[in-house]
Amino acid sequence: MKKSLLALTLLVSLPFAASAAEGLSYNYVEGGYVASNGDNVDADGWNVNGSAALTDNFHVFGGYTFQKTDDETIGGVRFDGVDVDQWRVGLGYNHPIAANTDLLARVAYESAKVEGFDRFDGYSAEVGVRSALAPNFEGYALAGYEDGDDVDGDFYGRVGAQVKFNQNWGVTGDVKFADGDTQYFVGPRLTF
Repeated sequence: MKKSLLALTLLVSLPFAASAAEGLSYNYVEGGYVASNGDNVDADGWNVNGSAALTDNFHVFGGYTFQKTDDETIGGVRFDGVDVDQWRVGLGYNHPIAANTDLLARVAYESAKVEGFDRFDGYSAEVGVRSALAPNFEGYALAGYEDGDDVDGDFYGRVGAQVKFNQNWGVTGDVKFADGDTQYFVGPRLTF
């Protein structure tokens, strides 16, 4: 029984053993605080993201974000904030270009539901670099484009970093800059 359990554990973990450049793992789960600030909206809430390596060069990723917009008073009339649910799922390609650096390309299907409005579906594509800059620090910079139903296409930039406390635990942060909108994320990450 113990041997069967050990063999099953090894078999299930094989796909998750893959990683690209030294010091980088595409197997993680993270969650934390997210805030959006823009021309027309201020909102905050929580976010959960994850990624799993399929091979040495391909990984799947996804995430879910829940935010609530700030209450507004316009002309003496108070309007309650609305809930905004967003999720995305995609496929990524990572290719080592240096000992600790990957070229990273990702495509994703995205969906957003704003309380009281229809759901908006679309896609995003991004490319950039991710690097283990030190044994306990990594960062990335990406340029992307997103488009969808009833939403004008928009280019964006994304930068992020992770400080690692040990092989499995760290804290990560991410900032996405789009035309008139900035989204921030910070929270713990479990790498496996």
